Amino acid sequence: MWRRIHSNRDPRDTLYRELRKEFNRYFGKAGSLCSSVLGRHPKFFFWGMVLLMLVSAVLSFTLFRRAGPVQHTAVQQKINPVQDGFSQILQTAGKIRETLKLKHLVDSISAKKQLTGTDSTLLDSALDRLQQVNKQP
Repeated sequence: MWRRIHSNRDPRDTLYRELRKEFNRYFGKAGSLCSSVLGRHPKFFFWGMVLLMLVSAVLSFTLFRRAGPVQHTAVQQKINPVQDGFSQILQTAGKIRETLKLKHLVDSISAKKQLTGTDSTLLDSALDRLQQVNKQP
């Protein structure tokens, strides 16, 4: 189903090796410069690292320390899943009941052969109310 793609590249060729081959002279010069500077002033760099670690420790225990867990004062709502469930069932039942009444009204009006102005108004208001009932969540 899928054709295999055969590559003839050398498995030892990697991205790192190619980058090192391309930029070796720059990395070599930078490495020798760092070695010579560190070799000439080792105490300066040692005490610099120690000083940076002390500053980091002092800052982490004083300035960047959190005062404690942040307390969220959320308003707790009274949860009553049984009551909420029953109220939703009653609302749904009421919507179904109203929908059936409106459907029956629309069917009875549309069954007439000749509509009067009152019938048209009643049919229009029933259809509007049916849309409102179906839109409610």
